[in-house]
Amino acid sequence: MNITELNRECLLHVFSFLDKESRRNASLTCRRLRFLFHDAALWPLLVFHSPSELRRDNFVLGAALRHLSICWHSSRVKVCNIEDWMKSSFQRDLCRKHENIVGNFLWKVSSKCPSLRSLSLAGCGHVTDQHICEILQSCPRLKSLQLENCVRITDRTLHAVTTYGTSLASLRVDFCRNVSQAGLQLVRTTCPGLEVLAERSGGMIPDSQPDEREKLGRTLQKLLLYS
Repeated sequence: MNITELNRECLLHVFSFLDKESRRNASLTCRRLRFLFHDAALWPLLVFHSPSELRRDNFVLGAALRHLSICWHSSRVKVCNIEDWMKSSFQRDLCRKHENIVGNFLWKVSSKCPSLRSLSLAGCGHVTDQHICEILQSCPRLKSLQLENCVRITDRTLHAVTTYGTSLASLRVDFCRNVSQAGLQLVRTTCPGLEVLAERSGGMIPDSQPDEREKLGRTLQKLLLYS
């Protein structure tokens, strides 16, 4: 019996055991499997491990998406977490490329995936407050939001949680250096039923402009000189 003779439900079950790349390869063999590949019901979960994966034609974004995870920690993206003023021109070009990829992808998520239930972002140095605000507004059923080492996330995201995160049950903010204790306390006070977990966030040194660092350095030098 040829696999294409199976009914739709059986084929969806078979495809559910394949990873993204295998699904895409199978879909190139015939029209029926290609049509099945684009069935939104096949894609309730998406996991990505590098920015380049967001551009591959091996997944489908649709209303069936419930759980999304973007997690990368490779050496190629570590530069994205460095403060902008410390980057070389080559590093800035690389970061702009990553920013465009991530921004376009998250915009598609906010416009195509209204039933999203959980979102986990780790090591994503170009995810901004605006991205999270748009997702919170467009995905009213979001119950879990996890942000780890997302350096461009600030208290603006926390304010958006208090305004739009009406269905959130769990908020995890780990190692986000530009999130303050005041912002975290605002969420805890405004949303007492929301579980808020924050490892190191609020206690890290936030980004600052070079002149501020220079002033601090001169102040420390004076203290050492006269102590």
